[in-house]
Amino acid sequence: MIRSMTAFARRETSTEEGDLVWEIRSVNHRFSEVSPRLPEDLRSLEPAVRARITARIKRGKVDATLRFQPRAAADQPLEIDRGLATKLAQVSREIDGLVYNPAPINAFDILRWPGVLVAPQRDLERLAEAALALLDETLDELLASREREGAQLKAMIEQRCQAMAEQVAALRAHLPALQASLHERLRASVAALGEELDAERLAQEVALLAAKADVAEELDRIDTHLKEVQRVLEQDEPVGRRLDFLMQELHREANTLGAKAADSELSRASVELKVLIEQMREQVQNIE
Repeated sequence: MIRSMTAFARRETSTEEGDLVWEIRSVNHRFSEVSPRLPEDLRSLEPAVRARITARIKRGKVDATLRFQPRAAADQPLEIDRGLATKLAQVSREIDGLVYNPAPINAFDILRWPGVLVAPQRDLERLAEAALALLDETLDELLASREREGAQLKAMIEQRCQAMAEQVAALRAHLPALQASLHERLRASVAALGEELDAERLAQEVALLAAKADVAEELDRIDTHLKEVQRVLEQDEPVGRRLDFLMQELHREANTLGAKAADSELSRASVELKVLIEQMREQVQNIE
């Protein structure tokens, strides 16, 4: 299964403690890089989050952000630290005895003191379980998106491979005409010089030119690489690096083909092959 490295997924859920939202973005990268961003209460989940993501995503840069919105205060009972509030009231009365005409202190002044209002206790274990379960669902969505885009990339690469195979077949059919053209050009060149070559010497010179312009080996290697691309596309594992290597090899053969071009047809085909290879290479960069 071909998978793209570019995708986005977002899932959310509500718990008794509050709302959880996962957002995961992945883009192309040479290696695997996971960057989780977690709220302070759930910071301890980072190792588990990394392990779950890397177990399912083998390549790409992944940004995973978890947001937690606690339940509104209106939905929760208010609790106070009675011990701290009592101490604050006692200290306030002592200060009143030391200050001339002191201003009265009221309950709201005490409530504003840090720690007097007790933050509600959350069940962090249950919250962590919900966060990890939601992470799995978000990863499911992300992978489904990567697979959908991967299927499109695969179809595009297969189309370009087919176009290249047609170019190679046309070049093979053109080789006899190329050899005949070389023979005729050499004969014309010799005639223009006013010299004559015997049939055996002419055949040797034609054979030498044909050997220099022989591209059969390059065409064979292009065919071999195209078959390997097709085989790799059917594998159910990350194949992006392998495909990238094959694109380099195809480009090398197309360059050699252009360097050996002995007529305009070979030159044109070499350019067309390089265009098709470059189109594939751009898309291969996004494959896991």
